Amino acid sequence: MTVFSLTYTVHVLAALIWVGGMFFSWMILRPAAMAALEGPARLKLWVNVFQRFFVWIWVAVLVLPISGVGLLQLRFNGFETAPRYVQIMMGLYVVMTALFIRIQALKLPELRTAVAAEDWPAGAVALGQIRKLVGINLIVGLVLVAVASARPMF
Repeated sequence: MTVFSLTYTVHVLAALIWVGGMFFSWMILRPAAMAALEGPARLKLWVNVFQRFFVWIWVAVLVLPISGVGLLQLRFNGFETAPRYVQIMMGLYVVMTALFIRIQALKLPELRTAVAAEDWPAGAVALGQIRKLVGINLIVGLVLVAVASARPMF
């Protein structure tokens, strides 16, 4: 395996974990949790899910720019010669990271506090806000994947 293919594989896996995890959470876990669990149990489940999932998101947040810069150097000899799709991907990464940090730093503590205090209405509001931000981030992530896979068009 070449350095390029190893770096590319790590890069794609990090993106897959992040975007795929959001897709699974939004499209599969959320509806199943709503159908199977009452409000308090559902809020407790999400606190635990986020605690575990966000560790992997932080790994992706760190791995993607490192592997991305490596790919830039290996494939295009730097940012200056990189095609437009690479620049779009980098911009979308920044948007996704900003949304994730907003969730992690601002919304998740609200959810944790509400669940710890058994303030279920406040927890539901916080979870709803997180759900909207994750939905936006999922859309951005899917657009990023589309840009990456359609790159010969750029």
